[in-house]
Amino acid sequence: MPTQKVVPASATTSRSPRATLKFVPELVYFEPDALDYPKGKQIMDWVTAQGIEYQMTTSHNRITNLPGETDVEKYRIAKRTLVVGVRKTLHFDQSKPSAEYAIPIGTGCIGHCHYCYLQTTLGAKPYIRVYVNTDDVWNAAKRYIEERKPEVTRFEASCTSDPLSLEHITGSLSDLIERMGQEEFGRLRFVTKYHHVEPLLHLNHNRRTDVRFSVNADYVIHQFEPGTSRFEERIEAAGKIARAGYPLGFIIAPIYWYEGWEDGYTTLIKRLAQSLPEEAKWDLTFELIQHRFTKTAKSVIEKRYPKSKLEMKEEERKYKWGRWGQGKYVYPDEKAGVLKSFISEQIYEHFPTSRILYFT
Repeated sequence: MPTQKVVPASATTSRSPRATLKFVPELVYFEPDALDYPKGKQIMDWVTAQGIEYQMTTSHNRITNLPGETDVEKYRIAKRTLVVGVRKTLHFDQSKPSAEYAIPIGTGCIGHCHYCYLQTTLGAKPYIRVYVNTDDVWNAAKRYIEERKPEVTRFEASCTSDPLSLEHITGSLSDLIERMGQEEFGRLRFVTKYHHVEPLLHLNHNRRTDVRFSVNADYVIHQFEPGTSRFEERIEAAGKIARAGYPLGFIIAPIYWYEGWEDGYTTLIKRLAQSLPEEAKWDLTFELIQHRFTKTAKSVIEKRYPKSKLEMKEEERKYKWGRWGQGKYVYPDEKAGVLKSFISEQIYEHFPTSRILYFT
C-alpha cells in the first residue's frame, strides 16, 4: 500500500510546551487485520484526509526503524507515531484502587510528563496504539459485568493512555460512554489532562461515567507536564463536563514535595473553587496520589529528559513493595502523612461536600 506525504507539524499541531491543539501524528502504522474492522477503515480515511504518512506493518512489535539519530530523538518521534491494531488480549487487568478492571481501548500517551509510570511499562515502545476491535473489548466487559452482578463493576479507561487526547481520531471513548450508559451494573471512569471534551457533551451517559481531570500545583504542571493542556483549559473543560451532567472528579497527582509546596497546593485548591461553576461543586470527588518512581523509571526518565528537575533521590524515599513483587520509591510515612493531611484540609475547607476517595 503506498505511503502519503506527511503534513508539516507546524500546520497541524502545537510545538509549544502546552498542547492546545488536537494531536495529529506524523506517522501512522496499520496492522493488517485493522482494516478488516469499520473503525480501522474510519481511521484510515482520517489519515488519508489529513495527508499523513502511513505504512503497513505485520505487528507493532516489528516497528524498529523509527527515524532519529539519538535515543532522545527516536523517543520524541515515537511519541508522535500512531499504531492502529487489534487488541488480542481480552483478559482485563485489575485497576485498584480506582476501579475493578482496566478496559483497554488504547496504549501510550501523547504527553511528555516526566514522572509518568508509562515510562516504565511502555519503556521500549512509547508510540501510541489504538485498538479497532472495540466490539470485542465491549463484549469482554459485558462478561465481567455479568459475572459480578448484582455488584457494580467499574472500568478504568485511562490506565495505559489518555483516551480523550485521541477521541477525535477513534471515537472509542464516546462509544464506551454510550454503551455503559445502558448498563445498570456497569460504570466507566477515565482521567485526562486534555480539554477537548466537545464530543462527550451530548452523549446519553446516564451519569454512569465518571470524568476526572488531572490537576496539580503550577510548579509541577510547568516543570513536568509538557505537551498537555493548560490548567485553565482543563478547568474550563471540567465546567462543561459538569453542566453536561457527568459525575466530576479531580486527581491530584503526583503530589510532589518541593520548596513552597504548601503555597502551591493551597493556590491550586483555591483556583479550583474560584473557577468551577456552582453546579460542578456539589458532588466532587478527589483522588490523591503521591509521587513515586521505580529504579527502571528513574533510569529511563534521566535518559529521555536529561534536563528534568524531577527529584528522585532513593536515599530520601521509602521503598514500598507493590503487586507481583515490584517495588517503588514513595515518600517516607511522615512526609506522606503531612501531604495527605494538609491537602485534605484544603479540599474540605473549599469543597465541604466533596469526597476524597483515597490517598496512595
